[in-house]
Amino acid sequence: MINDIQHTAISTGDMERALAFYRDLLGFEVLSDTSWEKGSEQTANVERLMELDGVAFRVAMLRLGTSQLELFEFNSPVPTPSDSNRPVCDHGITHICLSVTDIDSEYERLERAGMRFHCPPVDFGGRTVATYGRDPDGNVVELYELQERGD
Repeated sequence: MINDIQHTAISTGDMERALAFYRDLLGFEVLSDTSWEKGSEQTANVERLMELDGVAFRVAMLRLGTSQLELFEFNSPVPTPSDSNRPVCDHGITHICLSVTDIDSEYERLERAGMRFHCPPVDFGGRTVATYGRDPDGNVVELYELQERGD
């Protein structure tokens, strides 16, 4: 039986930049931050799991509420950078979604901090308001608010 999503993982070319975004700007708590060296005894199982040879990377596990996010920065093998403007219709993970309170304030705060958004928050004609933005590596981060409506 599958119970829930334990975490989502993102590979970045710059761990400090990713931490500044997810930890400092979005408020994730860092649970762990460690490095795995190429050729160490512990990397054999990681290489098997990832189907990669000669792995060396830094990995940080973050938490926001009950959700966890794992950030990888690979030194080996040398990663291929992704398109920071990859359309969300392309195959693969399209976005991570963060539930927010006061989406307009969060949008303004994050935009002032330099986060690039596709558009301002969109009201979907009910109680749902959302917008898509990009992290420093171009991964899409959705801000989502389920608003109370006084009818």
